[in-house]
Amino acid sequence: MSRPDPRLQGLDYLLDLDRETYEIGGGWWVTIRASRVPVSEERPHGIQYALSLHSPRGKRVVGYDNAHAPHKRGPLKLVGVKGTTLDHRHYRDHWSSYDFKSPADLLEDFWRDVEKILKEAGVQ
Repeated sequence: MSRPDPRLQGLDYLLDLDRETYEIGGGWWVTIRASRVPVSEERPHGIQYALSLHSPRGKRVVGYDNAHAPHKRGPLKLVGVKGTTLDHRHYRDHWSSYDFKSPADLLEDFWRDVEKILKEAGVQ
């Protein structure tokens, strides 16, 4: 019997959340997009995703995605170089590369950031 690929742990759950938007209190909301795509250098896990937390005014405060190349400045200016993935994280007004391990880890990392931001904002 073959063992499931640990890099795909939580995939069905993530895909089930595709196109969901949740109001999570105090006017804050979360959107989740996720779909299977062909495996490529940019998306070696075969998943395209965008998870984001928005403030009551609609500003994205936290985001994890690989739906596009990040800005061509800062630590991610090597996007497009052979072997570079599109996975990155937005946190407030900063962004950085994101080491995608599995859909389950992606969701855990995202919700950890959401909880931190909501705690700082006094939202329970």
